[in-house]
Amino acid sequence: MRVPRPIALAASALTLIVGIAATAQPASAATVNYVALGDSYASGLGAGSYDSASGDCKRSNNAYPKLWANANAPTSFKFVACSGATTTTVMNSQLSAVSSSTTRVTLTIGGNDAGFSSVMETCVLGSDSECIAAVENAKTFMRNQLPGRLDSLYGAIRSRAATARVIVLDYPRLYIPNPSFCAGLSNTKRSALNGAADVLDGVIASAVSRAAFVLSGVRDEFNGHELCSAQGWLNSVTYPINESYHPTATGQRYGYFAALNSVG
Repeated sequence: MRVPRPIALAASALTLIVGIAATAQPASAATVNYVALGDSYASGLGAGSYDSASGDCKRSNNAYPKLWANANAPTSFKFVACSGATTTTVMNSQLSAVSSSTTRVTLTIGGNDAGFSSVMETCVLGSDSECIAAVENAKTFMRNQLPGRLDSLYGAIRSRAATARVIVLDYPRLYIPNPSFCAGLSNTKRSALNGAADVLDGVIASAVSRAAFVLSGVRDEFNGHELCSAQGWLNSVTYPINESYHPTATGQRYGYFAALNSVG
């Protein structure tokens, strides 16, 4: 039996549409193998809700890597960031999680190399002059030694995952500039610590550029939410003491997670 021409054309169009629908894949279906590296700012120290299996690494369910994984359902997710990590410990203890199948890496690192904890301890407990001296020593290290360490680590990441999208998130300033009132550290100390953050983020930005990675700075998100602001997203001196000067759960979500989303 001969099929009328209008019906035949409609059937052909329907076949074409069905074929396209069967082969089309939504962008979200692409394979994403995500590895999250870094220090306490990446692990989520200070944000609570820690994974008990992570021990002293203090990997938080509120940390920006976990928030991104929850929102995007990657094919695989390896969260190996650890409180206290340096570039060396990332190389020795975390980098093995990255492989040729890795398609996405996030990283926050460098603060502990420069002695973040000891500088903060000196500034909290010591005099203005002692704080400034500690900060200046850290800045000298950042300028002279940290670039080489970052270059080595970034190169190792690229050699293990040649085509992965590598996103580096930096650090916020700790204090809002010139607050009308701020208990605790003197303005001299606060200014010195903010200056150290400026140097650290500048060194990181330069290293990211050399590696052709993606930089997501967090300062825009934290602007107006530093310590001494009305709505701070960072812990001040708190207990447990090691959570001091780290992002809260709010800081992780609206600071770091938002910054990560801004670059995709």
